[in-house]
Amino acid sequence: MLAMSKYKLLGATALAIVTAVVATSCKDKQSTGWQYAPNMYEHIAFEYDQKNPNFKDGKTAQVPPAGTIPVGFTRFDYPNTRAGYDQASAEVKNPLPSTPANFEEGKVLFLHFCSPCHGENGQGDGLVTQHGYPPPPSYSKGQSSRGGAMKDLTDGKIYHTVTYGVNAMGSYASQLSPEERWKVIMYVHHLQTL
Repeated sequence: MLAMSKYKLLGATALAIVTAVVATSCKDKQSTGWQYAPNMYEHIAFEYDQKNPNFKDGKTAQVPPAGTIPVGFTRFDYPNTRAGYDQASAEVKNPLPSTPANFEEGKVLFLHFCSPCHGENGQGDGLVTQHGYPPPPSYSKGQSSRGGAMKDLTDGKIYHTVTYGVNAMGSYASQLSPEERWKVIMYVHHLQTL
């Protein structure tokens, strides 16, 4: 008798579930059903391209206030001119400590980003020279196109060149963060002594 009531209870529960599913599925076909956390689907905030009555010009996308600096941005206030290059040479020093870890990271970055042109040992014999491109000067023996020996390049001169580029070398500011550039410079100073 007890077993029979269990089956009746189980059957009644199954019938109730089936009835509920059928009843809720027969609603409006355009309905997507219940939404969990509707504020995730229906934005309260204005979209960037919408009109916005909260601002004088009616635009949601606003220009940042003058003088603001993005989070994580490092200022380099030396213009891409010869005067900026010379000023950076005199004033800019590597802020990172010279540690084995920074040196090794600089080596890896140099091999990935710089060695295709400059060669693994900085002698200007990278792979691109095999394809007809002019070789860059050797770090230890060459002469800079801006004057002076490559082995005498300072932190500021190298940082300025990596940031802005020079001659056939383009800027690497978008490929290397400021910290990564300083690590590469540590390794370049090693190559200047070879």
